[in-house]
Amino acid sequence: MMSKYMRPYFLDPMSRLAGRLHRMGVTPNAVTVAGFVLTILSTVMLAMGNLFWGGFVLWGAAMFDMLDGALARYADQVSKFGAFLDSTLDRYSESITFLGLAVYFSYKPGSQIELFLIFLTLIGSWMVSYTRARAEGLGIECKGGILQRPERLTILITGLILGLVSPALWILAIFTNVTSLQRIYEVYTQVGRVPGKPSLSD
Repeated sequence: MMSKYMRPYFLDPMSRLAGRLHRMGVTPNAVTVAGFVLTILSTVMLAMGNLFWGGFVLWGAAMFDMLDGALARYADQVSKFGAFLDSTLDRYSESITFLGLAVYFSYKPGSQIELFLIFLTLIGSWMVSYTRARAEGLGIECKGGILQRPERLTILITGLILGLVSPALWILAIFTNVTSLQRIYEVYTQVGRVPGKPSLSD
């Protein structure tokens, strides 16, 4: 939970902006789609090797990702489809962002390690999402883990802007998969030892 000392600098401005957008007739889903469009632009920039500005645009897309929820709550327009659309485009956004990086590194000599780390990061991020979705499909809450999406975005954006992409990829490759293992263990502690609970197999 955000500190009360940080709230005036972050959540309150976001709420005020949400209010302005609502008065302009902007919907939460429109903000979600706009953020995805920014992610596509960032992906193109990353693929072309413009990592700094690609990271900066990705930061803007991340702001939109937070703003859509703030607008939905402000306008009392929270909906199941909105949540579904947001989660689905989040998965696409994360995947195409790393696709852009993969394209860049594929043309850069001696970048096999970075490509391998991107592949591991994608596996980890997909599994973080899958473990939560599968658990929730069984009626089990599963939101724990060290690297959830906001943390993953923060690490990646910081690495892009500061020119520390390789260290960021190492952190993401390791700890996205650690996060998925943490979620597996979280579910196991809730149902794995209790007779009669549903199987976790597909």
